[in-house]
Parts: sequence; structure tokens; C-alpha cells
Amino acid sequence: MSNNYAGLKARLRGEKGAAERCAERLLAIRKRLEPIRKRKSDSTLLLATWNIRDFDSGKFGWGKRRPETLYYIAEMIACFDLVAVQEVARDLGPLEEVMRILGREWDYIATDTTEGPGGNGERMAFLYNTEKVWFRKVAGEIVLPDGQLIVSKKKVAARDNQPDVAPTTVEMKQQFARSPFLVAFQSGWFRFSLCTVHIYFGDDSGEKLKRRIAEIEALVKFFADRQDSETRAERDSRGAVENYILLGDFNVVSPEHKTMAALKGQGFAVPPQIDGRQVRKLGDHFYDQIAVRVKDPRFEVLRGGLIDLFEDVFRDTPEDRAIYDAHVPQGDGPSDGDGDRYLTWRTWQMSDHAPLWVEIRTDFADAYLAGIAGLPPG
Repeated sequence: MSNNYAGLKARLRGEKGAAERCAERLLAIRKRLEPIRKRKSDSTLLLATWNIRDFDSGKFGWGKRRPETLYYIAEMIACFDLVAVQEVARDLGPLEEVMRILGREWDYIATDTTEGPGGNGERMAFLYNTEKVWFRKVAGEIVLPDGQLIVSKKKVAARDNQPDVAPTTVEMKQQFARSPFLVAFQSGWFRFSLCTVHIYFGDDSGEKLKRRIAEIEALVKFFADRQDSETRAERDSRGAVENYILLGDFNVVSPEHKTMAALKGQGFAVPPQIDGRQVRKLGDHFYDQIAVRVKDPRFEVLRGGLIDLFEDVFRDTPEDRAIYDAHVPQGDGPSDGDGDRYLTWRTWQMSDHAPLWVEIRTDFADAYLAGIAGLPPG
């Protein structure tokens, strides 16, 4: 089904020409992404991950998202069947509006916000089309047991009454900065547990980078140990072992970096269709990844890709700059780091991350029936 566009004119009536512009650009998005939408079928799952930058607290000084932006975000999500979203804020109002636009066949599951300096008050969520995907009634945030806690070092300053005492470095054992979120789903014949993450970033070097790597290593070890367990708890009624897919913002630096090596440890693999530089252009970052550890021999990834956010909306053109210039914070507003405030502002409207997706085969009926008939598969 198409998205629910009813009410678009009413919601954008506060700005002259906004409804017409939004409709025109939704048509452009639909035309460009039609090849992905055409891939939707009963025999496959279109799975995506998208870090939607600070969705949508507005606490960083760049303003909240415009009503038209929520339509653009929903249009891109609608290309898929199941989307993991990171950086959802405490206020669920904008997410609820996206769900309204997506339509009644869509639902979502979200975490509570993670507090503390590392958690940043963020939620994680899964948005899914209930006509293609169903929730298997298992959901939870990952908590590491004793012996698997993340070890990192932190400088601790002396007390105020000890000005001559130098800071000391202490070793800390801790949980993830933002708790990974696991939900059990099924699409077609394929049963899987999906875990979305937003790994600690910290810094590009030193102890904070080591903590980033340690979080990834702890995550993949946790699921590898669970999957390889000999206990019956990891097997379904047919004796099949649970399949695990990890996806989200891993803050991977590059395909050759230790962060990627950590993700590909313990038997996890990034599907070749999206691995390395397969779907990324020069200048694209590698933070977002999808990695699998699947025991089902019928599992197959067919395709994958990365969506360009700004080809049709908030373009780097004189026309769009003129339209939105009045909405970009100026003067003493927040720093943008590169001097072009419009290009930074638009990432707070859409995101500084793009949706990464894969298409997974989910129809195993032929192989099942061939087995009963005593025929070779295929």
C-alpha cells in the first residue's frame, strides 16, 4: 500500500507553497526509489538500518524537523519491510507522526531512553510492516554478564581540596553506553533475532577508541557464545538454532580498520552485497553496518544498497537554499564545523546517516516440499 497522504495539505498549510513542494518531492523520491519498492514480494524481506540524527529532540540548537521532512523520512522507510532506527528521542511524537504517514499496516517496538553521558537520552526502535513481518513475542536490551563486561580506562581528577595531585587513570568495567536492543521476528519461513546498536564513539584514537572496539567485540562474542551453546534454549521445536542479525551504527571507521575486524569476529559476516566499498561512494562513511551469523543453510542475501538522502530533497542548489535559508540558524547559533550552515542544517532535518539495506530470501517452501517428496532441493 501507499503511504497515508491524507491531511498533507492541512499539515503544511502554515507555509505558502509548502504542500505543493512536498508533494512534488515525494513524487521524485517515489520515482527514484521505485526499483527498491518493486522488489517487495512474499518471498523476500527488505531489511534496513537508519540512524536518524537526533530524532527529534531539537536540543542541539538546529531546530526541530519541519512537517514536510517527516513525509520524506516516511517515504524512504516505506521502501522496506523492517527498519532499525537509532537516535530516537524521548518525545515519541515525531515517530508517531511518521507511523501515521506509513499507514495502519505498520507498527513499531522501541526501547526506553538510555540515560547518562554515553546514552545521550536516545531510544532505539524497529519499524515493521505487519503484513510481511511478525513479532515473535521476545524483546529485550542486552546486558552483559560478569566476566564479559567492557573494560576501559578513564582519567579521574583529584578532589577539589587536592589541587597538587595529578589525575589518575583507573580501569573500569561497564555495560554498553547504549544498550543494544534485540527483538525476535519472522518473515515468511525465516526466523531470526535482530539486534540494533548504536556503539559508543568516543574518539578517533586512544582509550576512547579502544572502548569503541571493545564494545563491538563484546557484542559479537555475546551472540556467538549464545548461538554456539549446546543448551536446548537456543533451539526451536524443530531443533533449529536461532539466527542472529546485528545492524545499526557501529561507528566503523573503514573496511580495513580494527572496528570492522571486531565486527567480523566470532563468525559474523557482512553480506558481500554491502561489504567494504560495494555500495558507498567516495566520501561516504562506514559507520552503519549489517552483519549476520545465520545457521539456516537456506539463508541468502540477494541484494543491498545505500539510499542517497539529498538527491530529491534539501538539495545543494540555489533554489533549495533560497527556500530554506530563513530556517537555518544563523549568527551565534550552534557551530557547524565546516562553515556551510545549510549543509549542516539539512542533516538535522534528514540525517547525517543514510539508510543501508539488504534483501533476504524468506521463502523456503520448495526446499521443504522437496525434502518431504524425497527430491533434491532446487
